[in-house]
Amino acid sequence: MEDGVFCGVFDGHGRCGHLVSKLVRDYLPFMVLSHRNALLLADADADADDPVFSDASPSSSADSSGNSSPHPSQMLGEWREACTNAFKAMDNELKLQANMDCNFSGTTAVCAIKQGKDLIIANLGDSRAVLATMSGAGYLKAVQLTTDQKPGLPEEAERIKRCEGRVFALREEPGVMRVWLPGENLPGLAMARALGDSRLKHHGVISTPQVTGHRIGDADLFIILATDGVWDVLSNEEVVSIVCATPRKQHASKAVVEAAVQRWKTKYPSSRVDDCSAVCLFLHDHGASAPQRPGSSS
Repeated sequence: MEDGVFCGVFDGHGRCGHLVSKLVRDYLPFMVLSHRNALLLADADADADDPVFSDASPSSSADSSGNSSPHPSQMLGEWREACTNAFKAMDNELKLQANMDCNFSGTTAVCAIKQGKDLIIANLGDSRAVLATMSGAGYLKAVQLTTDQKPGLPEEAERIKRCEGRVFALREEPGVMRVWLPGENLPGLAMARALGDSRLKHHGVISTPQVTGHRIGDADLFIILATDGVWDVLSNEEVVSIVCATPRKQHASKAVVEAAVQRWKTKYPSSRVDDCSAVCLFLHDHGASAPQRPGSSS
C-alpha cells in the first residue's frame, strides 16, 4: 500500500535452514498482504450486504479531512488474522517443497508492518524487535516490542509437554532449554515457535505468530529487527546506542551486525559466531523509510 512498509528478519536453523529462511523471506511478505487484502474484500462485501452499516459505525472513525479509517483495535485484529493465516499458509507451503527437507529445519520470523502512524509487529521464534524512543526527560530508551519465544517460558513449555514433546537443557548448556521428540534425543530446537520443523509440529512447536500493535508517536525514532545472534551478545540499549552513533542511517544495520560479530569473537573466542542479521527502520525520516539491507555473518 502507498503508505505501507514491510520489513523482516528470518533466521534459519537446521541443515536446510538457509534455504527455508530465503524462501520465507521471498514469499511471506506477499502472503501477508494477500491475506490482508482478502479480509478487506470480505469486509467490503459484508458491508455492502448490510444496510444498517454506515460511516458512523463504531468500527470506523473519520480524520479531519473526512476520510474514514478502521478503529485501531479493529485494524489490529484484521492484521492479526492476516498474519496468522499467512504464517500458517507459509508453513504448509514449506511441507510441499520436494527439494527441501523441513523435518528438522526451519526459520524464525520477526516482521514489522508500518502503515501510516500504525506499526504492526508479528513475531515467531527468538528473533526480536526493539523500539528506540525518547523519554519525557529527554533520555533515549530501548523498548522491547516482542517476547523471545523460548521453550523455557512456562506457557510455551506447557503447550509442548501437553503434546508429548520434551523440554530440557543439555548438561553442557544448562541455561539453554530445548525441544525434543518424545522418544528420541532429536532435534534440540532452542525455540518454541518456528516456520518449518515439521516433525515437531505434532509436539507443540507452532507457527502462530504473536501480533501486537503500536501507534507511532513523535518521540519514537526507529525500530531494530535482529536475530538472536545479535541479542545474545548485545543488550537492547547497546544496539539502540550503536544505531544512534552511526553517522549515516543507511549504515545502521551493518554497524549493529559488525558490533555483534566483534562481541562474539571477544566474548566467545572458541565458539562459532552465530548468524547475525539486522534491519533498522527509521520512523520519521522519509528518505530512510524503506527497510535497510541487512548485514549478516555466519
